[in-house]
Order: sequence, then C-alpha cells, then structure tokens
Amino acid sequence: MSAFLTPASPRVLAHRGLALDAPENTMMAFIAAVDAGATFLETDVHATADGVAVLAHDPGLDRVAGRDVVIEQTLWKDLGEIDLGQGERVPGLREALLALPDAKWNIDLKSDASVVPAVRAVVEAKATDRVLLTSFSERRRKQAQQLLPGVATSASQSLAVRALAAQRLGLHGQLERILRPVVALQVPRRHKGLEIITERSVAAFRRAGVEVHVWTINDPVEMQELLDLGADGIVTDRCDLALPLLP
Repeated sequence: MSAFLTPASPRVLAHRGLALDAPENTMMAFIAAVDAGATFLETDVHATADGVAVLAHDPGLDRVAGRDVVIEQTLWKDLGEIDLGQGERVPGLREALLALPDAKWNIDLKSDASVVPAVRAVVEAKATDRVLLTSFSERRRKQAQQLLPGVATSASQSLAVRALAAQRLGLHGQLERILRPVVALQVPRRHKGLEIITERSVAAFRRAGVEVHVWTINDPVEMQELLDLGADGIVTDRCDLALPLLP
C-alpha cells in the first residue's frame, strides 16, 4: 500500500482546490480546501520556459486571467507578475508542497516538459510519500515513475482503456497485470454512454489491487451513490459538500 493512500478510503480529492471565492489552482483555493477539511488536493502541472513546475490546468492563461500568455514560453519571474484575481499568482509546485506540508497532492502532468521539473520539485520538497503523479500519457507516467522510484501513480488513459476491457471480459489475471504499476484508477463515472463505475467493476478493480477514484463529481446525491457502489475516492470541485458524506 502506498503511503499516499493513507488513511484508509474513502477519500475526497479537492479538484483544483476549493474555488468558490478564489481562482482555481491558486494557493487561496488550496488553503480554502484545507480549511474545509480536505487532506487530498488535486492539481495540474505545466513548466515555465526556464523549467519551473507550476500549478495550472491549461497551457495558457487566457481562460483564467484573460491574458494571451503561454506558460512554456514564459519565464517564472514574469509569470509571477500576472494577477489571476484577488492578488493570486500561478503557484510553483515546490512552493505549494512546502506551504501545505500536511496535504497529499494528486498531480496531473499536463505536458512532456513538465515531468522533469515536477519530479525535481517533489524531491526538493521531500514530498515523494505524499504525492501521486499521473498523466493521460503513459509515456509521462512511466517517465515520472522511473525518475522517482516508489512514487505513487495512477493509470494513464491507455492503461485505463486496457483495464476496462479486461474487466468487462472477466480477464482478472490480465487486469491485475495491467494495473500492477499503479495504485489507483481515476476515471469518469461513464464515458460515451458506457457505465464505467458499477458495483461489479469497482470490486474487480479493487481485487486487482488499486483504488477507484471518480471524477469530477459535484452533486452530493451522485457522490453518495458512488460511495455506496464502493468508490474509494471522489474528485470534486466541491470538497465542502463531499467531506460530510464520508463515514
């Protein structure tokens, strides 16, 4: 069992913090999530032009700041001058890890350029045991795991597709082999009309040795339904609504 997955599930992962009164993926949002009781924070990482890992979902700041700024083309010092609202700036990963030392961080590596800077930040913050590194890209996931032996990772898109196929075909031995490199399967409840999360599928994935985390769920009724199906984690923009549902 990975140190990241403690204490025992179920758990709530605060998606980009708690952005009710704060810009998403900012220290203000993450502190709000922690103040609401969250111990697991979900975020995304890009890298600046000078190789600093920063917390941002999009490659640019047009959506969150109305600025035509591409993170990978911008120096860290220049990025820090851009106001995301309420005086908040794009946080550095290292600084965020150090600022909230009791939080566990689920970190999505959004670009090839982000992998090495993200690993460097985790090492410098001495945070390997309290991060999970993930990516839709299997190449990025494997690179991060190779650079940081022992770090927790969750299934990439290709691993998840293979795992779902094996589960539906009842190939339990193959399912376990597919999921062996990871500690969690993080998926939507359904995709293109296909129900991914059922009591049967959750039980199969858990027998294969991984936790099942479902994203991104903001309705408390649906959160409770998923917990009743056995989901180990709820990834949500509303950790304030999800946390009271935990046993």
